[in-house]
Amino acid sequence: MAASKPVEPQSGSSLPRWQLALLIGTPIVLGVGAVYLWNRSKTKDSPGKRNGERTTPEGSASPSSGPGPGPLDRAQGAKNKGNKYFKAGKYEQAIQCYTEAIGLCPRDNQTDLSTFYQNRAAAYEQQMMWTEVVQDCTQAVEMNPRYIKALFRRAKALERLDNKKECLEDVTAVCILEAFQNQQSMLLADKVLKLLGKEKAKDKYKNRDPLMPSPQFIKSYFSSFTDDIISQPLQKGEKKDEDKDNEGEAAEVTESSGYLKAKQYMEEENYDKIISECTKEVESGGRYTAEALLLRATFYLLIGNATGAQPDLDRVINMEDANIKLRANALIKRGSMYMQQQQPMMSTQDFNMAAEIDTRNADVYHHRGQLKILLDQVEEAVGDFDECILLRPDSALAQAQKCFALYRQAYTGNSQSQVQTAMDGFEDVIRRFPKCAEGYALYAQALTDQQQFGKADQMYNKCIDLEPDNATTYVHKGLLQLQWKQDLDLGLDLISKAIEIDNKCDFAYETMGTIEVQRGNLDKAIDMFNKAINLAKSEMEMAHLYSLCDAAYAQTEVARKYGLKPPTL
Repeated sequence: MAASKPVEPQSGSSLPRWQLALLIGTPIVLGVGAVYLWNRSKTKDSPGKRNGERTTPEGSASPSSGPGPGPLDRAQGAKNKGNKYFKAGKYEQAIQCYTEAIGLCPRDNQTDLSTFYQNRAAAYEQQMMWTEVVQDCTQAVEMNPRYIKALFRRAKALERLDNKKECLEDVTAVCILEAFQNQQSMLLADKVLKLLGKEKAKDKYKNRDPLMPSPQFIKSYFSSFTDDIISQPLQKGEKKDEDKDNEGEAAEVTESSGYLKAKQYMEEENYDKIISECTKEVESGGRYTAEALLLRATFYLLIGNATGAQPDLDRVINMEDANIKLRANALIKRGSMYMQQQQPMMSTQDFNMAAEIDTRNADVYHHRGQLKILLDQVEEAVGDFDECILLRPDSALAQAQKCFALYRQAYTGNSQSQVQTAMDGFEDVIRRFPKCAEGYALYAQALTDQQQFGKADQMYNKCIDLEPDNATTYVHKGLLQLQWKQDLDLGLDLISKAIEIDNKCDFAYETMGTIEVQRGNLDKAIDMFNKAINLAKSEMEMAHLYSLCDAAYAQTEVARKYGLKPPTL
């Protein structure tokens, strides 16, 4: 699919999202949960505690010693009375009793006093008095900084008060204290991270400076199309004979056509000038207006300006007298854009329309097949890949992606025989198409999933031999070293190599950031995530990266406030 980074499949899948990374020749983002990639403790909580709601007040306070009821005994009695009211749903009376317990409890009995504040916060919570909940939980946490109930109750109240930043810090502390064993706190962390990410990305993306991707990324993008007129080299009819230095060689275009100049700049990899030249063609109403609109829209998409791209795509699609190939290509790109924007129904409509107007366009079926994989409609994806292969039997990428779709279907269906059939299919693809780097890359991901690490490493080496400037291959090879040999140094060296090859590879910065989180190097992780944010190609991708960055920042705050740090590599 033409999107720079697709969204995750719509239904549950046992395959991690990064394993689809080379499906379109570019990396896929890791899930928000990648923020907590460290090894979770195997310690299990007692039954009913891991997923249970923390709504009940605490039980007994510490008994006092000595004859007769002392202040602590009287405080405990008031608290016990409050608990009875709480269980009966009489929260006003419960609050009064807990207030009495707080007043009676000696100040040096910090543990008991923190319990009384937390119990009153529980009663306030039932009355949706969120400010009071926060105030009482704060008192409890000041006396007992690792008080999980109080921290989590305060986190939920802060969420209600729309204080997402402090909510995230509290729930992060809870996750660490519970060794990531409680689903309820993990879900709240995930929810708040996504909300924070969306809020920040909406503002940042709207005001961002356009950034042209690396030449390698652009060439990889265009290589996914075979019926794209605008990505083809200048044809003989598009330039004058005197503009050719030698037969078969492209030369400087002397025509005034902005589109032809833009095509020349494409061949020279002078991509920054393409949009302006296309604009000249469009404004002059030149003979290549439709082509210029589509080329300009394509580069708007590449720099992450979907707002600028859509009117151009709409216009080409509605040009009934335009070349069918142009209109179909515009539909593919608009459909991919919709998928990035998490509008799968509109995306599907565009791909279906493209198939209707240009039934023999292999690109339509190729990219729609990838869309179907992202929607977990694997059987339909295989059908589209078959149609693409029927139209273009030499399409190595479609053959490899069909194998990947079949592998995924077999893996999720726990069919070992079908898994082996898919793996045999990969072997056939790399035998028939030995120069198809994507075939080796997809096979390597399937091999990694099957824990055939040595052979996966060989496949990545083949990719690097064929495409030494493909940064994402080095990132995946680095991840393989971490999973296979737990070789952190080699993994980081390979990812650093990816950044050296392509300093605009956001996938490399993101992956480096997640590894630094696991190593406990939170400041460096935040720096890596911020670099990836500045390179994000869509608002959705930027939101995800902000989520990772916010999670790392929350951990630094938790470490500073409570001295809590998760286990590190």
